[in-house]
Amino acid sequence: MCKDCGCSITDHVHDHPQDLSHDHQTAHEMLHHNPQLNDTKTISLITKILDKNNHEAAHNRAHFDKHYVLAINLMSSPGSGKTTLLEQIADKAAFRFGVIEGDLETNRDAERMQAKGIPAYQIQTGSACHLDAFMVHKGLHNMSLDQLDVCFIENVGNLVCPASYDVGSHLNIVLVSIPEGSDKIEKYPVMFRQADLILITKTDLMEHFDYDIEHEKQEARKIKPGVDILEVNSKDDASIQKVIDWIEFKRKMRS
Repeated sequence: MCKDCGCSITDHVHDHPQDLSHDHQTAHEMLHHNPQLNDTKTISLITKILDKNNHEAAHNRAHFDKHYVLAINLMSSPGSGKTTLLEQIADKAAFRFGVIEGDLETNRDAERMQAKGIPAYQIQTGSACHLDAFMVHKGLHNMSLDQLDVCFIENVGNLVCPASYDVGSHLNIVLVSIPEGSDKIEKYPVMFRQADLILITKTDLMEHFDYDIEHEKQEARKIKPGVDILEVNSKDDASIQKVIDWIEFKRKMRS
């Protein structure tokens, strides 16, 4: 939850507790400092925010289920290759997909997907460092789900807050890239504990970095035993195909 960054706590929590009856948008009138977690009002607010979010996430999942769409939440640091991966999947996958894009500003990622002929809806979060279920709900109503097999939710680049906000996806894929260094899984365990699949990306750069890929895999499986892990190089069709095959397998399991 955003106990890590304080982004879901309103400036007026102590002065106006009745504001909690308002729309979940109050969760994004952000503080810019860490919440005081020993304060019972703050804890109560966080709990109410997450309860509302989880209720909406369940509604999103039911909506995806109604349309037989597999929803996949993509999470990572900025620049790990989420959008590039989706572009590669667009060129190679047989399944039909759309993308709900999340960024603080710009429509660039949605435009990149649309240039590939992929339906995409951009959510600009402003100062919010993650998508939540309410934002995704708006996005899915701007997607023609009847024409899709898979809907990717490309979350805001951040290895902290997105891990604790259920957006209504069925699966979570977390990317970590070689240039980030071989300590991110240990440093950000909450994110990787949520992963159904971990993608170690930009493996073509391995020779240029002091990166211990086997150590990272071991750390991932300490945090989540049995988690699936794939190595990905966007220039290597075979590695992209393995990701597509994993998604197809999960999609068929749900059908």
